[in-house]
Amino acid sequence: MRIATAARAAALILLLAGIPHADAKTLRYSSQGDITTLDPHANNEGFTNAFLDNVYETLATRGKDLKVEPSLALSWQPVDATTMRFRLRPDVKFQDGTPLTADDVVFSIGRALSDTSNFKPYLAGVKEAREVDDLTVDIVTEGPAPVLVPQLTEVRIMSRKWCTDHNVTKPQDYKNKEETYASRNANGTGPYMVKSRAEDVKTVAVANPRWWGKREGNVDEIVYLPIKADATRIAALLSGETDFVLDPPPQDIPRLKSNPSIKVVEGNENRTVFLGMDQFRDELLYSDVKGRNPFKDRRVRQAFQDALDLQAIKTQVMRGLSVPTAVMFAPQVDGYPKDLDHVRPAIIGMAKKELADAGYPNGFEVTLDCPNNRYINDEKICVAVAGMLARIGVTVRVNAMPRAQYFPKIQNLDTSFYMLGWGVPTFDSQYALQSLIRTRVEKTADGDYNLGRYSNPKVDEALDQLKTEVDPRKRAALAHLASALHKTDVGHLPLHFQVIPWAMRSNVSVVHRADNRLTVKWVKVQ
Repeated sequence: MRIATAARAAALILLLAGIPHADAKTLRYSSQGDITTLDPHANNEGFTNAFLDNVYETLATRGKDLKVEPSLALSWQPVDATTMRFRLRPDVKFQDGTPLTADDVVFSIGRALSDTSNFKPYLAGVKEAREVDDLTVDIVTEGPAPVLVPQLTEVRIMSRKWCTDHNVTKPQDYKNKEETYASRNANGTGPYMVKSRAEDVKTVAVANPRWWGKREGNVDEIVYLPIKADATRIAALLSGETDFVLDPPPQDIPRLKSNPSIKVVEGNENRTVFLGMDQFRDELLYSDVKGRNPFKDRRVRQAFQDALDLQAIKTQVMRGLSVPTAVMFAPQVDGYPKDLDHVRPAIIGMAKKELADAGYPNGFEVTLDCPNNRYINDEKICVAVAGMLARIGVTVRVNAMPRAQYFPKIQNLDTSFYMLGWGVPTFDSQYALQSLIRTRVEKTADGDYNLGRYSNPKVDEALDQLKTEVDPRKRAALAHLASALHKTDVGHLPLHFQVIPWAMRSNVSVVHRADNRLTVKWVKVQ
């Protein structure tokens, strides 16, 4: 009798917790690098943001079709030209049981705007947040803010009390390698809560019994395992040690597709992979050229561009899983300048002449900083780039490193030549252009990831107008103007848009989106 009563009690607890006990499953998944931090305002890195979406929530979010829909805010409407009012969902609790209130939203907006935050681009134009009542918040902008709500899909809400109790009212200073309570622990309102974290080894999250929503999938435990080596990661999938691999290497895709126990889904990602160059310093940090900076000369930048064979990178390095590009943001993004996206073949003779005309007939040496566990075949791409530039006399030393070391290095501008990939969660050109090509203004959203400090006043003028322009056609025209000027300047060297394959056991069902984010609340494991 006691056993039966205990069993019924246990079943009742699971039912009340919203956990489908009869069908509950563990999802074990892997990619080549680890989550960089658990602080949701510290490091704006796509994979980290994707994991934290399972734990923290935003006022608005994106559905399976990537359209904006309500999340912690039930609705929003303009009060005037510079104020948007958000009405919060009632009865939402953080994972520690503390109720969500407008005060937490006001606090989180301020935290994400602070000096150590890496999320200021998502709050571009935001002046402040104000509490109207316990469940109502006004967000005030400096002018009209046509992409405010899409931006807010990336600003995760934290508990003021929890942050105060643990002395983390400011975000972790990620680029200077600060460690805080929030970088190792989490307390969100989302469908999962972090149970344990061993950096570079394993992170475990379990279903949040207090979550206000309903999980469509049946995963009640997430086990994330970073596995850097491609062969080891795929072997784990084939053996059943993991259920899902976010970034299967392109060379293994045909083999995986032919295996009946494995399923592969793929599609274009709204991410551009490109190379950046230090165009600011009078002398490069990592080059044999002394007393001047080759990248300040447009002819050198053009020579580099003309030496790159993007089609060869697609076929030989990416095994077809890329779309070569000449622009800085993908076709899925509003304002995409299709007429500018024409990729020229490599022209070695012209590149050599351009280099010679700039005063470098014998080339020069430079270091290319590159991640080795962030983008698909990232280190291999950098090695291929080095080989292509060698044909015009440029010696490129590839300095590849894990993302945990890479991002702090380049965010501190400790680079001369670097690789970066840029997705656009807002699906609007402003986020990409303001972050990547506007003149950098420290501690603001302007040029936040313009790490080579490219600068053109005419580009800045167009982008400053874009920030407050509400007419879609005028916005597209301003984005086109800025993109055209930047392309003429050879401000960066675009390489390609990623095509993202996901590999999983055949009993796993997922929703594959162009933002390359695995949303676990939708995952089903049979």
